Amino acid sequence: MSLLTPRAPRPRTSVNQPTRGYRVFQGVNGVILTLVVLVTLYPFVNIVARSFSGERQIRAGEVNLWPKGFNLTTYEIVFQDSMFWRNYGNTVFYTVVSTVIAMVLTTCYAYVLSKRNLRGRGVLVGVAVFTMFFTGGLIPNYVLVTSLGLKNSVWAIALPNAISVFNLLVMKAFFESLPTELEEAAEIDGLSTYGVLLRIVLPLSKAVIATMVLFYSVSFWNSWFSAYLYMDRTDLMPATVYLRNLISGATTGGNAGAGTEQLSQVGANIQAVTIVLTSLPILCVYPFVQRFFVSGVMLGAVKG
Repeated sequence: MSLLTPRAPRPRTSVNQPTRGYRVFQGVNGVILTLVVLVTLYPFVNIVARSFSGERQIRAGEVNLWPKGFNLTTYEIVFQDSMFWRNYGNTVFYTVVSTVIAMVLTTCYAYVLSKRNLRGRGVLVGVAVFTMFFTGGLIPNYVLVTSLGLKNSVWAIALPNAISVFNLLVMKAFFESLPTELEEAAEIDGLSTYGVLLRIVLPLSKAVIATMVLFYSVSFWNSWFSAYLYMDRTDLMPATVYLRNLISGATTGGNAGAGTEQLSQVGANIQAVTIVLTSLPILCVYPFVQRFFVSGVMLGAVKG
């Protein structure tokens, strides 16, 4: 007879199992979030459908989620215009240059402000926050940009909007959350301040950097007023100003290169086409930085 007797199986505990109330909460939460997603997506899907629909169906209100009377006249008119592609290239150039300048200045400023033992740190933070609530105004800004000779150049778009205070404070909070022991160890190993920033801090800040690049690039891509104000030549305009002028021309019937039917078609869905064309590049870029977006904003904003 064996001295070892089989142990009775332990009863299952419900410690790790979600309760009924939690499952109900998850279900209700999922339904609410699904409705929010549908409500958010509906306007954009409707805009895409209108951009490919015919004039009669649009004016009759028959277009909802799917194109009716499929028509590409407006797209063809926009794509055949060489000025459109030139202005589109300007938009890409302005966005890239402005985003690079903004990221360099914002990163350096935020890293300096994250040093708690920095003399005058409160003054520097106050100067940045002051500009968030009070601005110089439209006319002083125009006089300043003009007197500096920045008109009709990319600097008129990039420099006045180089630092966003909100992005600056988010990056500052993120840098403050990094362990100071890492920077102290790097300094003991012989790295300078710039070496610590470039080889230690920035590699650990990919999430917040990707988030800020997304914020700045979207802002500069959609910006049109600065170019409308400081650019005098049409070949220097970005695509947003081109499309704005196109909307104005279609509305007033000023597009002399198109026939009556084409003008009617363009007037019916030019706004939908412009929204699709200006949103498409950002929608193509967003999936590549989406995985950094939530972590970057949360890590940088929690302590702020």
